[in-house]
Amino acid sequence: MNLPKVVSRQEWLEARKALLEKEKEVTRARDEIAAERRALPMVEVEKDYVFDGPDGKLSLLDMFEGRRQLIVRHYMYAPGDEVGCPGCSMQADSVGELAHIWARDTTFAMVSRAPLADFTPFKERMGWTMPWYSSYGSDFNYDYEVTSENGESPGVSAFYREGDRVFHTYSIYDRGGEIFKNFYNYLDVTHLGRQEDELAHPWDWWRFKDEYDRADAHVAGDNHWNGTRFNS
Repeated sequence: MNLPKVVSRQEWLEARKALLEKEKEVTRARDEIAAERRALPMVEVEKDYVFDGPDGKLSLLDMFEGRRQLIVRHYMYAPGDEVGCPGCSMQADSVGELAHIWARDTTFAMVSRAPLADFTPFKERMGWTMPWYSSYGSDFNYDYEVTSENGESPGVSAFYREGDRVFHTYSIYDRGGEIFKNFYNYLDVTHLGRQEDELAHPWDWWRFKDEYDRADAHVAGDNHWNGTRFNS
């Protein structure tokens, strides 16, 4: 391994300030993109999607829980699966305390195509308390492009509510979803970074959080999503 040059504190500070200017450029660009994202046109949701939850049937409007905005994490869990997607699980682990999202009049929920009974035991295993609904039997996953003839794909969609009218405002897929993995943000500020350069695929090290000490744990590359699409 080629280690960085060892320098004095003053030399490090000069190099750090030079990099800071580039980081500021990225921050400004990110703010500009966020503003453009908020200004995107939106599409009214006209289909009456029906979901299954722990308390029974509900609509997309019901999922808002009375708030103005809804964030849907499209979790890859197909009918018949016994476990979920490791990558989706790592994003679910990164969600954190929902009270901070609720405080901005926004609800967070996960949606999968599998029947509720398929993934409820896995949810309990992972210890997640966020809402997780089934879209089984509806066109929801297909309409929002996370289910196709190639299988399941990860994604996040945002919706806005005006009274009883619901609008689709945004969706993000593929590597764009990395922004929802908080651990990457922390790893990116370290010297070793993500440590994925020597891997055949960047997801080869991913595990469910209770499987890192298991030699026989399957990895994301052996799971259900189309790796080609993830890398697009």
